[in-house]
Amino acid sequence: MNVYSPSNIRNVVLLGHAGSGKTTLSETMLFESGSKKRRGSIEQNSTSSDYHDIEHEKEKSVFGTLLNLDWRGSKINLVDTPGTADYIGEVVGALRVADTAIFTLNAEYGVEVGTELHWKYTQKYNIPSLFIVNKPDNEYSKFQRTVDMAKERFGRGVVVVQYPYSEGEDFHAIIDVLKMTMYEFPEDGGKPDKLPIPDSHKAQADLLHNELVEAVAENDETLLDLYLEQGELTESQMREGLQQSLLNRDIFPLFCCCAKRNMGTGRVMGFLGNVAPNPLEANPPKTVEGEEIELDPEGYPLMFICKNSPESHVGDMLYFKMYGGEAKAGLDLVNQTTGNGVRLSGLYWINGQKRLEAIKVPTGDIGAAVKLKNTGVNDTLHAKGKEVEIEPIHFPEPIIRTAIKLEHEGEEDKLGNALHQLQREDPSLQVEHSQELKQVIIHGQGEEHLAVIEHALRNRFNLEFDFVQPRIPYRETITKAVRTEYKHKKQSGGAGQFGEVSLLLEPITDNMPEHSDLKVRDEKVIELDWGGKLIFRNCIVGGVIDNRFMPAILKGIMEKMENGPLSDCRVRDIRVSVYDGSMHSVDSNDAAFRTAALMAFRKGFLDASPKLLEPVYTIEVDVPADYMGDVMSDISTRRGQILGMDSEGSIQKIKAQVPLEELDHYATRLKSITQGSARYAREFSHYAQVPHDIQQRVMEQNMELEEAG
Repeated sequence: MNVYSPSNIRNVVLLGHAGSGKTTLSETMLFESGSKKRRGSIEQNSTSSDYHDIEHEKEKSVFGTLLNLDWRGSKINLVDTPGTADYIGEVVGALRVADTAIFTLNAEYGVEVGTELHWKYTQKYNIPSLFIVNKPDNEYSKFQRTVDMAKERFGRGVVVVQYPYSEGEDFHAIIDVLKMTMYEFPEDGGKPDKLPIPDSHKAQADLLHNELVEAVAENDETLLDLYLEQGELTESQMREGLQQSLLNRDIFPLFCCCAKRNMGTGRVMGFLGNVAPNPLEANPPKTVEGEEIELDPEGYPLMFICKNSPESHVGDMLYFKMYGGEAKAGLDLVNQTTGNGVRLSGLYWINGQKRLEAIKVPTGDIGAAVKLKNTGVNDTLHAKGKEVEIEPIHFPEPIIRTAIKLEHEGEEDKLGNALHQLQREDPSLQVEHSQELKQVIIHGQGEEHLAVIEHALRNRFNLEFDFVQPRIPYRETITKAVRTEYKHKKQSGGAGQFGEVSLLLEPITDNMPEHSDLKVRDEKVIELDWGGKLIFRNCIVGGVIDNRFMPAILKGIMEKMENGPLSDCRVRDIRVSVYDGSMHSVDSNDAAFRTAALMAFRKGFLDASPKLLEPVYTIEVDVPADYMGDVMSDISTRRGQILGMDSEGSIQKIKAQVPLEELDHYATRLKSITQGSARYAREFSHYAQVPHDIQQRVMEQNMELEEAG
């Protein structure tokens, strides 16, 4: 394969809601460019991008796939991404190394929730973007409505470059208002005839042409002056203006094509080659300190790992983008994350499932490497002595969780290794080995995401297991002050055990009272790992308990706080004062006082009107207006509290707070009541007291577990 100069490289990511036609578009682009002799189809499992078994099973994209093609001397690296929100991690990783984004809009449905989600990330990464309205041959196609929705949601920067001469079954031609030409396609698509715009469309085409020219001129003072002076802009002036406006995200050109029938894709690729930015022109990456990195093809090699795609018999295939110099086999680099040296061995160009050995990978290009020891996604590799760390990909927080219960004992290490590998491949997956809940919990982006993880664990790693309900990480505290004591006395021949403690337990509040009968000799404020704090005070007078036993008393209290009496979960926000007790000159030891403190704390805790706290999350739901009422009603049934509502175009935004217990299957329910058109994100907010009936239920369940165990 040819090695292209940075000026002839275009890195493009395909984005859009599920079903908008991204995979079909990529397949048609490969075919139209001559990179593929025959177009594949999703139905026949023959597309270049959806080649994994699970993608064939689901008949849609699950993984982001790197493709490449040559279009008239320009190399286009094309990343086809999944449209289902459950696989957003694949999208975010691709966006991080793209220089241009193409959004596909379904002409029947217009702007959908998946498009909204992807748009936020192009804004975050400041990526030049353009739109393609796909499927204008659909009998329910509504091109103008789709344009109106895009303008409403994404602003007046959305400008029409093309529109269909006719829609539905009669679709066969596209009117281009930049070229002021009509492209008429043969029945089976392919190369069109270039025709004058029919008189019946001349007025509309002129109007849209003027809107496009004015939009370009508005964003460039020089071009504006020329436009006002000449009343028109030349083709070269328009190209120059479009390039800068696209790069600045002032303009978002909107095209029309029918990917399935190969009508219009060539024009889009021509636009990418002529107008879209190359890697040297694109918005530069930044370091972790926020400084821009200037790409230097003649400088020191600098590469960023953006994806891990394992292959059988090869191992981890690490995708990377070159941000400086060039990569060659045998090159020695330093991994900034680990500080270790890394030698490049096999380098490859990737085209779907196919790979071709690369002699070198220049600045701006995307390639893949194998056998990079201790290297993974988000690592920066640089020349020795040229330290730099590129800002990592920030993957979204999970919205769903499940626990794993193995069918066979002794496979815990096997499970741990499998999950570690899957997390290396998919950083949007989070794995929690919870000592508190005594469960292995995986956190994902939705039910489908968890299904992909399940498929991999069963088929790649040969594990037998069940997904079970994850426990809730409750917190326990008290609501009133109590005094409690406990005497631990044990005699079994020889030295015995003796320790007696008296404790004052109090809930931590603002302006806590002091007690006239207590003299504080020492106070420790302990910030607890699980949130909240413990204030531990030594108020012993007269030496009734030797100071050397205080650490053991604290240890006993902390031990019980890690496994609270109500739910076996952790205790927080308590002040404990040790104010009395007794010891024995022979039988007192650390173990005795640890036990006495633990038992005294447990007894006092249960007498101090204890309460159970549950984690509450703030959620934000993006939903079409038609389903807003159903979503709000459902939130209310989940003990949710609506905080506010807003809208962005046709999409409504609902903000609420909901207990974690009510969110465990919320993603599935939300998909069901909105026909898959809604998406939500969540973030931990605070702990709040649970209702009395739930506290009783949790306590009873905990007692049953203790009796059974």
